[in-house]
Amino acid sequence: MFFVFVISGAVTQPLAETLTHLRVGNQTFLIKFYQENRNLFARWARRQHQLEPAAAHELLRTVLVEFYDQVADGRLTKLPPDLRAYVYGMAAQNRQTTQTETDILPAAEAGRRRRLLGLFTQLTTDCQQVLMFFYFRGYNFEKVAGKMGFANATVARLQKSGCLRRLYDLHLRTQQAASPAGS
Repeated sequence: MFFVFVISGAVTQPLAETLTHLRVGNQTFLIKFYQENRNLFARWARRQHQLEPAAAHELLRTVLVEFYDQVADGRLTKLPPDLRAYVYGMAAQNRQTTQTETDILPAAEAGRRRRLLGLFTQLTTDCQQVLMFFYFRGYNFEKVAGKMGFANATVARLQKSGCLRRLYDLHLRTQQAASPAGS
C-alpha cells in the first residue's frame, strides 16, 4: 500500500518518507510548507485573531517548530490527513492558551513575568534551550540530554542547574541595581 501526502491539491512525497525526513532533522518539508502557506495563514490569522502579518508569521513558525518537535519526539507517528487544518488548529489553540494566561494575570504578576523574560533573553542560547526543554516542555533529563547532545542525563541536570543559577544571579544583580545605594 502506497500513500502520498496532499497539500493544497499538490501531490508530494510519500507519508512515511516525509516523517522519516523530519525525524532525522531534515526540515525541508516544513520550510516549503511555511513558504507556500505563510500568506494564506496571515490572512486567516488576521480574520480569526486580529494579528498583523509579522505576528502571524511568527505564530506559524512557532507552531511548525512545535509540530516538528512532536514528530521528532514520537508524539506524532503519522501525518494528519489535512496538515494545513492541523497546523491552523494548533495555532488557534496556541492563541487561546496565550490569551487565557495573559487575561487572568494580575498586573503585578504580568510585570514580574515580563522582567523574568527580559532576564531569560540575556542567557546564552544553550541555557535558554535547556530551561525551555525542562520547564516549559516538561522533558526529563534523558530527553534534554538527547536534544542538546549531552553525554547523559547527569550532564543535562548539571547544565540546567548552572543555567538556573545564572538566571538567579541576573535577577539578584537587577534587584541590587534597582534598589537605592544607601538601603
